[in-house]
Amino acid sequence: MVDLTVLPGYVAVILLFLGPPGPDMAYMLAVGLEGGRRAAVKAILGIGTGMSVYAAAVVAGLGEVARSYPLALDTLRILGAAYLLWLAYVTMRHARRAISENSEVTAGRWYLRGVFVSITNPKIILFFLAVLPQFIGSADNPSSQMAMLGAINVLMEVILYGCIGVLAGFFHARLVDSAKATTVLNYVACTVYVALAGTIFGEILLA
Repeated sequence: MVDLTVLPGYVAVILLFLGPPGPDMAYMLAVGLEGGRRAAVKAILGIGTGMSVYAAAVVAGLGEVARSYPLALDTLRILGAAYLLWLAYVTMRHARRAISENSEVTAGRWYLRGVFVSITNPKIILFFLAVLPQFIGSADNPSSQMAMLGAINVLMEVILYGCIGVLAGFFHARLVDSAKATTVLNYVACTVYVALAGTIFGEILLA
């Protein structure tokens, strides 16, 4: 049996964690502005998939192994930052093309982008390691309890950040018929990607 009495406190902690602007929120804003509402939905499902992988790893007991090798975690983060810079380059290139060509190039890739951005953010697994064990409560099966907590965390982020991405997509939908406005939105998204990559590199250098 799982312990449901811990959920109010756990949900409050998750909201405190998700509420302030952070990398995932900024990424979803960029996706919504660049690709629109459908792109935002696909991207957040990809992020949810990546988070689910890390949650499952913690439940299976692999999280401690990952934490024991900080160099591996930093390598993942560097890959993630490099990928964001690549996205910035691609977005800038698309900003210089016609709207129809841009949509053809990026269609269908948003989900995989979300997965990769999430998987290369090992801070997620560290968060799960720090928080989930604190809310085991009186559960008979700690693994089942952590699986439930991890699923709730993933669902909350998918809903919250998905809504933010979709709202940003409304701006894209309203301005998509204007080549100049679409170019501006793409450059804004490009700037966000570069800023996120710079933040990751800065955190690694200052660690």
